[in-house]
Amino acid sequence: MSLAASFRLVLAPPHRAGYPFLLGGVVVTLLGLAVAAWLAWIGAVFTLFCFYFFRDPERFTPSRPGLAVAPADGRVCAIGPAVPPPELDLGPQPRCRVSIFLSVLNVHVNRSPVAGTVTRIAYRPGKFVNASLDKASEDNERNALVLRLADGRDVAVVQIAGLIARRIVCNVREGGQLLAGERFGIIRFGSRTDLYLPPDVQPIVEVGQIMVGGETVIAELDR
Repeated sequence: MSLAASFRLVLAPPHRAGYPFLLGGVVVTLLGLAVAAWLAWIGAVFTLFCFYFFRDPERFTPSRPGLAVAPADGRVCAIGPAVPPPELDLGPQPRCRVSIFLSVLNVHVNRSPVAGTVTRIAYRPGKFVNASLDKASEDNERNALVLRLADGRDVAVVQIAGLIARRIVCNVREGGQLLAGERFGIIRFGSRTDLYLPPDVQPIVEVGQIMVGGETVIAELDR
């Protein structure tokens, strides 16, 4: 990544989900200036951290049809067969699941992996174990979506809270249409995103590979 691109990433405008945190940080900073310098420093550091954490850079999604792109920034922590969350009613057959772990340093905006119709959204409360652990997919608080492709196949994407994350934001509704790479939500402060591919579709990424949400191609759906 070039120096200019790095600056654009760091200085990208924040997602609106971060506005309350940024406002709170500014208030604490101003209060600290009137009361105590140490409080002002705490407020300033918190404000800068939130500006960085909630950054929402523009992404350039590949235009070629038939691709599934990464739904989040982060590192691929697991790839393998898994049954989609039962609340999605996608049946008991395992599908290939690609799990992406997001550290607090990653962009946390979630993007649609494909162009499709949101046919189901299901939220399930749960635990807040380390999102890098495999059991996080089953045990942690999560919000799951089913996206139906034009050919009738389904893709599932699951937002999973982590050890620090306590809030999952989803900005779409059932029946809505999403373009590949379009923003649909955000997870606050460290998390995981799982992608369940259609049956018989295999990913072209590997464990440990770094993902760029909305840009990195995870699978070719028509191979």
